[in-house]
Amino acid sequence: MVDQDGILRAGCIPAPAGGLPARRRLATCFTALALLLSGCMVGPKYTKPAVPAAPAFTESAGWKQAQPADATLRMDWWQLFGSPELNGLEDQVNLSNQTLKAAEARFREARALIQLNRAGLYPTISTAPSITTNRESQHSPTGSLPADFGQYTLPIDVKYELDAWGRVRRSIAAAREETQASAGDLETIRLSLHAELAVDYFEMRSLDAQKQLLDETLVAYQKALELTQNRFDGGLSSRAEVAQARTQLETTRAQDIGVGVARATFQHAIAILAGHTPESLALPPSPLHATPPAIPAGIPSQLLERRPDIAAAERRAAEANEQIGIARAAFFPNLIITATGGLEGSTPVNWLTWPSRLWAVGPLVAETIFDAGRRRAVSESAAAAYDETVANYREAALEAFQQVEDNLATLRVLEQQAQAQRVAVEAAEQSLDLSLNRYKGGLVTYLEVIAAQSIAFQNQSTEVDILRRRMDATVLLIKALGGGWDVSKLPT
Repeated sequence: MVDQDGILRAGCIPAPAGGLPARRRLATCFTALALLLSGCMVGPKYTKPAVPAAPAFTESAGWKQAQPADATLRMDWWQLFGSPELNGLEDQVNLSNQTLKAAEARFREARALIQLNRAGLYPTISTAPSITTNRESQHSPTGSLPADFGQYTLPIDVKYELDAWGRVRRSIAAAREETQASAGDLETIRLSLHAELAVDYFEMRSLDAQKQLLDETLVAYQKALELTQNRFDGGLSSRAEVAQARTQLETTRAQDIGVGVARATFQHAIAILAGHTPESLALPPSPLHATPPAIPAGIPSQLLERRPDIAAAERRAAEANEQIGIARAAFFPNLIITATGGLEGSTPVNWLTWPSRLWAVGPLVAETIFDAGRRRAVSESAAAAYDETVANYREAALEAFQQVEDNLATLRVLEQQAQAQRVAVEAAEQSLDLSLNRYKGGLVTYLEVIAAQSIAFQNQSTEVDILRRRMDATVLLIKALGGGWDVSKLPT
């Protein structure tokens, strides 16, 4: 209703007789209205989407790893492998890797947007002082005589939009959730880089083991060639057998040299991951002889809290939910309070005096009457984007379950294969010894020795490769489990 002073009093408490002046009552009304509307927020309340999870990983059933020393992974999980050299390289990733630095910069960029949106909760205050000299036109419509006059202005403008429908608060929440998602992205990249370095390291060390095996095989083949040559000189062997022994020796020598190409590639990749130039990092050969550590897998439901990529996907679902509220707030009017004050004079003498003061204050209500369905389209788009992020979140969780199951199965099968392969290696070595002795006694030709040597070498090489695959699968299992990270490490 409108009182005798012409003041709109919708929802305001009537002022007592002989009470406050009209403009103070008006200010009181708008303050009360602002406090009342500040608690309003349109849009749906966010609820974390549900993801189906099994009570346990099926691939770990019936197979028990050696009991881990620690029931949970740590952030510096690479120390589980007991390699000081690997530890040193992994530590350099956090300090020098450029991909990680770029991701960290993106996180800081997202964090700055929180303050950018938070600024909308406060009024904007601006000023634009000016000093001008003016002359009216002789042909002015007012018909006044031409005159020169000065204008000295010192205005202060205040503009404040009431967050009546929660648009600003939801924008702040969306920026905060995007920052948390960016933090999850940062940790996902960090985990991937650490895992990639570990895999490259074990690949390189397995090549060192292959090189060692080839070197030892070359020594054995050289002795076999000398034996065959001596038997030929004594008339006990044919020239064909000497050629066969030499062919096997040189073929193996070529394989030995070729290992160096692949090793150099992995060493260069490790240097880049550690933030070095390829020529600045030299890693002496060290054959892989480690045993894969036991990794605590936990239960599937814990995986949702331990994977940074899943956490990032969930935070983006929350952000998309805020965007629905922001889109719906556009259907309601904007409530803005503007105020202007300052000093204005005609000369420097009277400019900064009390009679030169001026002010104006008043509310503004802005509402879009017709937009041809634009706001509705934005609202529907926000709802569809939310459904997309929920689906992405659930898909990320399902892929994580699969990755854990895959690597658990790989480790289980490879452990059994390693045991069987050890038996095969021992049998092949015994067969080779018997064939050499039979050849020395003149009971068989050198073809039997060549066959036994090839079988022994292939089995020894396969054993090295199985160990490499077990180490890689262990690293990938750690990566699939989140590498010791959990959602408590998200910034708050």
